[in-house]
Amino acid sequence: MTSVLPDAAGLRGSADRLASAYPSLLIQADRIANAIVHGAHGRRRTGPGSDFWQYRPYSPGDSISRIDWRKTARAGKTLIRESEWAATNTLFVWASQTAGMDFVSNLASTTKRERAAVLALTVATLAIRAGERVGVLGWPQAPGHTRLVLRRMAAWYAGEADQEARRQSLPPEVALPRHASCVLFGDFLDPLDQLRSRLGDIADAGLHGHIVQITDPAEETLPYHGRTQFIEMTTGDKLIAGRAETLRQDYIAALARHREGLRQLARQLGWTFVVHHTDQSPHPLLASLYARLSQRTSDTALVKAG
Repeated sequence: MTSVLPDAAGLRGSADRLASAYPSLLIQADRIANAIVHGAHGRRRTGPGSDFWQYRPYSPGDSISRIDWRKTARAGKTLIRESEWAATNTLFVWASQTAGMDFVSNLASTTKRERAAVLALTVATLAIRAGERVGVLGWPQAPGHTRLVLRRMAAWYAGEADQEARRQSLPPEVALPRHASCVLFGDFLDPLDQLRSRLGDIADAGLHGHIVQITDPAEETLPYHGRTQFIEMTTGDKLIAGRAETLRQDYIAALARHREGLRQLARQLGWTFVVHHTDQSPHPLLASLYARLSQRTSDTALVKAG
């Protein structure tokens, strides 16, 4: 089945519409630090920063410059003004661009590729609104925190990605900073040993990850009957089944084993794993995913401060 790549403006518009449904995530989520200023999240932990946190009594060894003399005069005791510790975070996203992601059945209205791109852009939009830097694994651009990053990302996913990126069914091998986060969108149907090696390298680099397996509903149930031709979209290899329904039970069992292997791998890496079908609304996934990202950002800040 042939698919048409969505235009950059369309992808960006879809991402903006999804992101606009979650203003409360940026304000009310108790897992996000209370202050979000210029790319820095307040962590409710004493440390270097410009945002006020609390007053506390003066202790021997405290710098005199930290004494709030007005508050001290009113309170009748010497008080120290403490600032809230702040740290920036970088979020890396990756959406598979391989030919297999172009699949769409009559049970869904979008390809896996387009859904992955829209989800990646939406997560990036939410992160940038929260003041974080965003980058793309395998992307030639440096991470950034402005709307220009989103426009460039949309163009990348709408057709500017190089041929090497389109050949890679796994995230690319690139140097990554420690204490960052990544969200990976793809169908992850590669052999488990290959997935274990590549994702393990990313985890070893110090990143905490979230795996989102995107599948078409037809890939879940193999709802075909009678003589059916299956085409491997990457290689063009063909398989003709005289009675496709006879393959269904073994196929579903094999998919379940593979998915359980992915879940176990995610647990071993300390990552999260979730399945998303292209006929589902993306909103529940994004709400859950962004809450997890927010929690991890806070945890990373405490590690840095320790």
